[in-house]
Amino acid sequence: MTLLFIYNANSGALNTLFDVGHKLFSASTYPCSLCDLTYDTFKENKTWRAFREESSIPMAFYHKDEFEEKFPKENLNYPSILTLENDKLTILLNHSTLNNISTVEELVTLLKTTL
Repeated sequence: MTLLFIYNANSGALNTLFDVGHKLFSASTYPCSLCDLTYDTFKENKTWRAFREESSIPMAFYHKDEFEEKFPKENLNYPSILTLENDKLTILLNHSTLNNISTVEELVTLLKTTL
């Protein structure tokens, strides 16, 4: 099983620059709660990085444009966390659940208990 994390953001340097600006100047309207939880303004959150590095579960991370290119038949609301097992995708945490998580510690706990 692999965990797939799909951010509600597009890939690319220009998009990253816009995302950082959005987080700096209007954080309350930033559209990606998963980005907010796992990244500080300029770098990966330390708690998240420790969880990711210590986990024995394989993880893959996608921007929404990358995910849609790789899995064109899927129709998701972003952000989402999925499992991929035997070529079958299953939603583990949907966008509504992610949007209601307020801290990275809460996300890590939820992932540990769900898995």
